[in-house]
Amino acid sequence: MFTTKANAIFQEVITAYHIKNTVDQEFKNPYSETSDLLAHLLYRKCWIDTVQWHYEDIIRDPQIDPVAALKLKRQIDASNQDRTDMVEYIDSYFLNKYKEVTPKADATINTESPAWGVDRLSILALKIYHMEEEATREDASEAHRNACQAKLDILLEQRVDLSTAIDTLLNDIEAGDKYMKVYKQMKMYNDDELNPVLRSQK
Repeated sequence: MFTTKANAIFQEVITAYHIKNTVDQEFKNPYSETSDLLAHLLYRKCWIDTVQWHYEDIIRDPQIDPVAALKLKRQIDASNQDRTDMVEYIDSYFLNKYKEVTPKADATINTESPAWGVDRLSILALKIYHMEEEATREDASEAHRNACQAKLDILLEQRVDLSTAIDTLLNDIEAGDKYMKVYKQMKMYNDDELNPVLRSQK
């Protein structure tokens, strides 16, 4: 199943990131764009999410220097754009994969595209990793560990459900029971023609 591969790659990314555990480390994609494009995209997607997860931790430091905070905010904005771009690349992969499928007359559209489901699955992998850290943290109280374990159990159940839903959607698209229709995000705040503040600086 697709999500078996995706979840394994996400775990690989998160483990690799935490070897150095710094947002400034060099990114290296072990999957070739030419030999395994899907794995290449999934790895890159989760790496972006993982770095941004830690950006979000850092910027919430109440003692952070305002200048550093502004720089970090810019990095988060850029990361969000990269994240959206990667979702669209993954959807393009699926659009190409299923381009020869003729939807059935009664085929329906899903509320979200496959790649936006993948986006949630990647974030969920990060939640699971960090909640497991908290559930086993030796310097935390037993009450804290127990509460985090209860949350972890729910997150693990959620991953099973979300994985099943994504695999079902892809199977339905392949069978012609569902069809893909992807809308570009068309974000406005990064565009110097659409953001009035940026436009005024031209």
